[in-house]
Amino acid sequence: MKKLEDNDCDRVPAAETSLLNKLIRKSLVESYHHVEVLQRDPSSPLFSVKTFEELHLKDELLQGIYAMGFNRPSKIQETALPMMLADPPQNLIAQSQSGTGKTAAFVLAMLSRVNPQDRFPQCLCLSPTFELALQTGRVIEKMGKFCVNIKVAFAIRGNRLPRGTVVEEQIVIGTPGTLLDWCFKLNLLNPKKIKVCVLDEADVMIDKQNYSDQSVRIQRALDPGCQMLLFSATFEDPVLLFAQRIVPEPNVIKLRREELTLNNIRQYYFECENKEDKYKALCNIYGSITVGQAIIFCQTRKNAKWLHWALSNDGHQVSLLSGELSVEERADVIQKFRDGKDKVLITTNVCARGIDVKQVTIVVNFSLPTTTPWLPDYETYLHRIGRAGRFGKKGLAFNMVESHNLPLVYAIQDHFKTTIKCLDPEDMEALEKIDD
Repeated sequence: MKKLEDNDCDRVPAAETSLLNKLIRKSLVESYHHVEVLQRDPSSPLFSVKTFEELHLKDELLQGIYAMGFNRPSKIQETALPMMLADPPQNLIAQSQSGTGKTAAFVLAMLSRVNPQDRFPQCLCLSPTFELALQTGRVIEKMGKFCVNIKVAFAIRGNRLPRGTVVEEQIVIGTPGTLLDWCFKLNLLNPKKIKVCVLDEADVMIDKQNYSDQSVRIQRALDPGCQMLLFSATFEDPVLLFAQRIVPEPNVIKLRREELTLNNIRQYYFECENKEDKYKALCNIYGSITVGQAIIFCQTRKNAKWLHWALSNDGHQVSLLSGELSVEERADVIQKFRDGKDKVLITTNVCARGIDVKQVTIVVNFSLPTTTPWLPDYETYLHRIGRAGRFGKKGLAFNMVESHNLPLVYAIQDHFKTTIKCLDPEDMEALEKIDD
């Protein structure tokens, strides 16, 4: 089997994935996680809230929250906000999937701590990229639009301030490298006066070279009483080690994900010798089964482009999602698919996780995901076909497999203790029975 060329595989930086998820969230998602809380003081009662009024916020902040369309706290906000707004302040490490309202939560904490009469930086937010910093800034501007005299400054590339500039904005958002210059090289802000320091997207932050060391250096310059808030989508060992270096005596909120299973997804495979055979099988599926919305996964950009061209030429309304598109273009493609404007989405692994579309009933693996030519990528397979079984609905998964790759199918069956039935792509009657 030919080794995939590096430039043909779709590799998307973690920061781009994080930004994409922010761009496509029009509202809070319903979390399918259980919240686990580890308190620094286990004897302290654990408070949670069901309404924003219970937090005793300033009226202008409540106005801002409601103006943004938040009617009630999300699952993670119910537990996190009382800790973040507690007096005296408490440090927090929180795991949160994209779209659950964690940006709004830490923005609310920063705005609550600011004294508008003091014209100097009081809150810092470290983001791993320029684009993510701008996204956070937009949330602050929306939530704080009724707060008089609270301003935001951006310590990001391109925003160069001369030495001696007086920074009067109370909230500073930036990337670690530029913030490091503002603190130590240019002396634009006094770290000892910072009340709240947020590290957003910690898992992405660690992925960026030198950012973790720069973040630690900034944290060490802060006053010991500064409230530290760290957010991450994952809680793997590198993130935990990073968190332990930067957040003293924290409360910890972890999300225990309900196990994703394949119980509600019927799985089939077609034996196909080449991409042309696969294409015929795909057209037979179209002709025999009622397709609501479908996602077709390809292993390489080259195959994804070819399939998009072939289906479009045959008059099918399909869209293409790959890492070659800008983040904004990818967000636009996904939104059109969510809105039902396109019925079929062809994609590489950039779409295998985190993007939930309720109407998806069919997933097609045009190529099975592998870690090596002889070993399936079980996790990617699970997340791919899991797109068709979201929200407890029944789904269908079709796998296009060359004869020499049949051992991959058997390995997947053994690994998941499931059954993947063989179908003849020419047997239209059998295909039609699937839809019953």
